[in-house]
Amino acid sequence: MRTVFMFMSPSSGGRIMPLRTMHDKRRPGPPRKPVDRRRRTGNNQGMTVRQYFREIYDALLTVFIGMKITLKYCFQKTVTVRYPEQRLPFAPRYRGIHEFEADRCIACDQCAKACPVDCIYIEKTAPRKLDKATGKAIGGQLTRFAIDYNKCMFCALCTEPCPTECIHMGKLHDMSAFTRAGMIVEFTELDKQGLRTPIPLWMERNADAIPWVKEEVERVRAGRLAVTDGDIPKVR
Repeated sequence: MRTVFMFMSPSSGGRIMPLRTMHDKRRPGPPRKPVDRRRRTGNNQGMTVRQYFREIYDALLTVFIGMKITLKYCFQKTVTVRYPEQRLPFAPRYRGIHEFEADRCIACDQCAKACPVDCIYIEKTAPRKLDKATGKAIGGQLTRFAIDYNKCMFCALCTEPCPTECIHMGKLHDMSAFTRAGMIVEFTELDKQGLRTPIPLWMERNADAIPWVKEEVERVRAGRLAVTDGDIPKVR
């Protein structure tokens, strides 16, 4: 409940005027600026004929510019490649999954030492020694050569110091596995199967459906390296 005080002002001609209520603490603010009703309500009655046609021109110009860009690309040749049914040719120096020639490897560890992420694992027999009787080196045979593709960044630094050029950067790049352990490729085990690079699981499943995949699988099983332009599959 609010209390209202009344008083009689001398200038009011004897009329009783109410005072401000005790709970009303508002103060008179600055005068408000006049509101442009046409701008708030969208009424264009004050727009000139020139402004009216200018608005129409700007609207049509905006639509024309947008449709010009759309139509420009609408009639151009498509750039979309429906992978994996099609794929673009790789560059000659493309760095993909390694191709390893185990019969040429001398287990010198140069590739493992050059690897910046330590993803190459090499195991070998006792250190190589020279047999004075026969003049042949014994020991130091390669027993394991593996690459962890969870860590490999395909920098190709491992291929540069190799004295026998037994490791190459291949052209395969789609490699996946269900576990992290499946991304560690044992190249010595692949060599026992006559392979120099792994065949991804999806390529084995789609070899009969996609022509270039079939050719690639046949190349890998034949032990041929994809290091020349002629070995790089072309677009179908």
